[in-house]
Amino acid sequence: MIDKKPHIKPYLYGMLAGFGAISLSIIFFFLIYRFDGFGDAISTLTGILMPFIYGAVIAYLLKPVCNTIEAFLRRFIPEKMKGLINALSVTFTILFGLLLVYALFMMIVPQLITSVTTLYYTAQRNFAKFVQWANHVEFFEQNTQIMDLLNSAYDTVSTSIDTLVKTKLLPSMQNILSGAALGVLNVVVVLKNLVIGIIVAVYMLASRKRFVQQGKMVLYSVVKPRWASLITEEVKYADKMFGGFINGKILDSAIIGLLCYIGCLIFKFPSALLVSVIIGVTNVIPFFGPFIGAIPATLLILIQNPIKALWFVLFVLVLQQLDGNIIGPKILGNTTGLSSFWVLFAILLFGGLWGFAGMIVGVPLFAVIYDVIKKLVIYGLRRNEELDMLNTYHDNFGDPEDDASAQQPAAPYRLPGAGLFAVAGSLRKRFELVSAALWPFPIISLTGRTKPLHPVGTQGLCFVL
Repeated sequence: MIDKKPHIKPYLYGMLAGFGAISLSIIFFFLIYRFDGFGDAISTLTGILMPFIYGAVIAYLLKPVCNTIEAFLRRFIPEKMKGLINALSVTFTILFGLLLVYALFMMIVPQLITSVTTLYYTAQRNFAKFVQWANHVEFFEQNTQIMDLLNSAYDTVSTSIDTLVKTKLLPSMQNILSGAALGVLNVVVVLKNLVIGIIVAVYMLASRKRFVQQGKMVLYSVVKPRWASLITEEVKYADKMFGGFINGKILDSAIIGLLCYIGCLIFKFPSALLVSVIIGVTNVIPFFGPFIGAIPATLLILIQNPIKALWFVLFVLVLQQLDGNIIGPKILGNTTGLSSFWVLFAILLFGGLWGFAGMIVGVPLFAVIYDVIKKLVIYGLRRNEELDMLNTYHDNFGDPEDDASAQQPAAPYRLPGAGLFAVAGSLRKRFELVSAALWPFPIISLTGRTKPLHPVGTQGLCFVL
């Protein structure tokens, strides 16, 4: 029996597609012309969720430590007491993190106070030596113009300081106190967020496996298994990229800081511990980190001993060459798979967007984006039967990993973005169905093939999806 009612699916899909296009256009227009308000809303939401952001970052950094401790405890505690194993591993992990921060704090603060005190007394002593030297030089004593100029400059500086204190500093004391109070309030807010973040990190570490399983169940309940597997693979790749890069850089920076401290003790550079901590911490930043750390460290040594500052610059250059050519490749290898150009691009882009944090996470984040685009390009070349272009590219520039991907059997569902082409094909078919339902003559499909219509009676046309 022939269905006399027109099929409504093409109309329904067309209506949904139009509604989606209009909605996306409105959202895009709103984001462009109301970007300031949108940014303020994002900033407010980020401020509210800041404790959870702190907790997530702390938990992610401590996750390898927690997994290592848990694997160690499983050797001695029965599997049936897995709750105790989880609790002990989280407890030892948090204690490890707190002790590490405390050790760094106790190393940096005393050295910083000593360096500032030494700077003050060194500057005062050098100025006194200069005045004493100038008073015993006959050239200054016999030249009255220079002595008058020095006395005039001294009187001018004294008058300017007195005027500044009376007319600028005292009237602005209220603003200074308000700024100090605001600064103290900001410090309190940061400490509050940090304390809550540590508590959140404890919960995240204790329930990390449960959260992963819950996320999988939500993902597989929302999208099809094919898309869920694609998203899961890409998330695993992102976790491998971020975890391997950040943990590797932390280990590399710790080794560089230790080597710098040993070198400072051997060559007797002043403020050895503080200088080594600065070099080690800033080495976490790719590309620019060694330069950022070498400048303040050299200035600290320059104030106390200019000759040793020159030798320290040479020592840092040798240390960075050792790190870039031996230590770094051994620890990190080719973790990101990015060229130096794209590393520089990622650091400048995300550093400008997110500051210091962006300079650290920019490289692995861009590596994930680069990997997705690379897989889409390889799939597109395979779909269009243009893999010869990829082979020519490898012959000229070389990229064995892409060769391996290109030689795999065609499996669109294994590549991110493959579903996009399937969706596009589905929308193309539905467009043809809608056109066929509205036009009583044979139509030419978007693929170039003629599709004759099949009349189903006087009431209309019917096409089966």
